[in-house]
Amino acid sequence: MNDFMFQMIRCELEDVVGRENVSTTESDKISHSIDYFWLSRLWEDRSRLMPMADVIVYPASAEEVSKILLIADYYKIPVFPWGGGAGSQGGALPIKGGILLDMKRMDKVIDFDEKSMTITAEAGINFMQLEWFANEKGYSLMHYPSSLTCSTLGGFLAHNGIGVLSTKYGKIDDMCLNVEMAVPGGRIMKSAPVPKHSSGPSILHMFIGSEGTLGVITQATMKLFKRPEVRKFRAFLFKDVPTGLAFGRDLQQKFKPSIMRLYNEEETKSIIKGILGVEKEGAFMNIAVEGNAEIVEIEERIALEMCKERGGVDLGSDYGEKWWDSRVTFFYPDHALDLPKMFGTLDTVSTYTNIEKIYWALKETIEAFEGVRFIAHFSHWYEWGVMVYDRFIIDNPPEDPEEAMRLHNQIWNAGIRAILENGGMVNDHHGVGLKLGRFMKEQYGENMSLFRALKKELDPNGIMNPFKLGL
Repeated sequence: MNDFMFQMIRCELEDVVGRENVSTTESDKISHSIDYFWLSRLWEDRSRLMPMADVIVYPASAEEVSKILLIADYYKIPVFPWGGGAGSQGGALPIKGGILLDMKRMDKVIDFDEKSMTITAEAGINFMQLEWFANEKGYSLMHYPSSLTCSTLGGFLAHNGIGVLSTKYGKIDDMCLNVEMAVPGGRIMKSAPVPKHSSGPSILHMFIGSEGTLGVITQATMKLFKRPEVRKFRAFLFKDVPTGLAFGRDLQQKFKPSIMRLYNEEETKSIIKGILGVEKEGAFMNIAVEGNAEIVEIEERIALEMCKERGGVDLGSDYGEKWWDSRVTFFYPDHALDLPKMFGTLDTVSTYTNIEKIYWALKETIEAFEGVRFIAHFSHWYEWGVMVYDRFIIDNPPEDPEEAMRLHNQIWNAGIRAILENGGMVNDHHGVGLKLGRFMKEQYGENMSLFRALKKELDPNGIMNPFKLGL
């Protein structure tokens, strides 16, 4: 685009949001060009600048977002929604320049409905701030992912995220009643007032998980939960992963703990030992039961009896409580994986019949690469299956960024195909983004035509978050 037209378009954007809310400074563009996607951070670390947006725009309302999309659609300019920038899949990276929409000015609580137990807020609100608002009134949203303090409501909805209490309370799509989304052409669309009905297919679930490829989520109504009377923790040690998986599966048929996390032997020896001080061989599991004190007492007793039946060791409550207090510490400096290491998280979900096949296939596939370590844990449990959070780690990756990118993608190619061949999903809760888009066709085959048709209807000029989600 020539400079004259760029300045003309910039003036149009300033007319919508105000001059002070449009930025072309180098520092703003650089800071919005990198998220937690390992390759974006590698590229910057090796002095290879990532693609940057041409302009950063900070809207303050759904109407402003709609007007910006109308301008972008007319000029066929790419648009990239940006929440907190904490994603690990490159889902918000402005890889075609254009307009980056930073949503953080849209941070208001719109409605608090104590009778219906719901809260409605704008999509750019920091989720921790939203949780604190609910806490002050005696409630919680019960969505506690690791990026709770640095992500937005819209960001969590865009990739259909999950938190540590999901086994009892569900993923964020289970917690959301309705969303509002601005789409190209100046339209503002809303899902049905409630998620459960027989009035046609769910528009809500077309929007949640769409990763900015259809439009921009501008607000949402979420469930509220009374804060539990009691939350109790219990840690167990099982001889191996299959025994722990069998325990978790059977427990799901009795009741739903809020937390169930089973670590494989390697992660028990490394992360769990380093942070919790567990000096034991085997597969560590932490569970939490919460709610009414009398019911919690019964559920805890059932879990202890079942653990004993499986030959597990009861480690008491101290390790579990320490795990809860340290749950974010796992992602802080000196504990979180970071450069110069190469790493990736291949989280997937499947049925109990397939999950062990996936685990062993992934372990074999990843460890076939020279110098690669493999760790894993299982969390987010259902009656029918469970999520596995597998990680590969290379302590000394290639220094050359192109060689490092090639190796990184080779490992991902092998790992995701091992997942698909054994009945798993491309991803469980981090999303697809740029990192995994190439696998969507392998996952869905001819069914991708449905996604393309929806994309064509809502975004006919293809301006929304191009090259993400395989679209």
